Amino acid sequence: MVAYIRKMAVERKRWLDEETFRDGVALCQTIPGATAMQTAAYVGLRVRGAIGAGASFLGFGLPAFLLMTVLSALYARAHTLPRVVSAFGGLQAVIVAIVANATVSFGRASLKNWKRGVIAGVAAALFGFALNPILVILLAAFGGLVLLESKQLSPHPAVDSTSACQSAKPLLFLMAGTIIGFFLLFSFEPTLFDLAALMFRIDLFAFGGGFASVPLMFHEIVHVRAWMDAPTFLNAIVLGQITPGPIVITATFVGYWLHGLVGCLIATVSVFLPSFMMVLGFVPYFDRFRTSPYFNKVIGGIFCSFVGLLLTVTFRFAYNVHWDLVRLVLAGAAFAALLLKVDVFWLVVIGTVVSVLAVR
Repeated sequence: MVAYIRKMAVERKRWLDEETFRDGVALCQTIPGATAMQTAAYVGLRVRGAIGAGASFLGFGLPAFLLMTVLSALYARAHTLPRVVSAFGGLQAVIVAIVANATVSFGRASLKNWKRGVIAGVAAALFGFALNPILVILLAAFGGLVLLESKQLSPHPAVDSTSACQSAKPLLFLMAGTIIGFFLLFSFEPTLFDLAALMFRIDLFAFGGGFASVPLMFHEIVHVRAWMDAPTFLNAIVLGQITPGPIVITATFVGYWLHGLVGCLIATVSVFLPSFMMVLGFVPYFDRFRTSPYFNKVIGGIFCSFVGLLLTVTFRFAYNVHWDLVRLVLAGAAFAALLLKVDVFWLVVIGTVVSVLAVR
């Protein structure tokens, strides 16, 4: 999706030059949240300020939200039908392959020496013992600060004061509105407040993009709160892969499953709102953060922890699949296709056909 945004913003519309866009992608890969959504917001921010950021963020995410809402409603009504059960039974094996591939991708990018491997291994072990993933992330951040080496970096550049002023006022209004919204939910609908607070917190700690939210969401929704079982959560990820949005759109399904249309709206807004606010808040200061050795060591540790967390989630997802020869072939073929850069959408389409015909 980031590649499509680049083609539109840099090559077709010429809104940004290559270097400015590349800096934006680096920012969005460093801060927590859904990378593609944040990249869209960054383009809008550079072109039309905070209002442009809001317009592009909403425009990018709205189709996925609408489609996921429709799919969630259909799933709620049809998930017990035999053909639907067969389809999702096979596609769960595909999701295991997708998460395993994400683990490999994170590992290649993050585990560049044995110290990073130690942080990832400890994170996997702690998550395997059901320690709270957010605590694991904080421990990994401390481990990165202590273990990882500092790089020779250029001095801190000056803060872009003009950009900071343009972003500060809308950000303050947005933060105030968020606080008021949470207060109203807490006062009148505590169950919706719990949902909103959880999704907000997940996005705040999803360093490394949307896939980083998967272990956090799985732990909190399935194991801690038991709002749904593991196979249903796997099916939610399947539906998310059909949409054009990031994997964190799974939050829409969770909200619908628990509280209908109101729940899916609140869950979706809550899981994307921190991403948007961080783009507004970080853009003027990103060069300074990027050249800070302490910031880079902390972020390095956090990225390593997500390799461990994703590895553990891969095994937990696999444990909840009823494996047979068809599912093993589906998972292996999907993993190989992902290594060859085949689009996930086609894996879901082909996997659905095979599952309906062959899975019992």
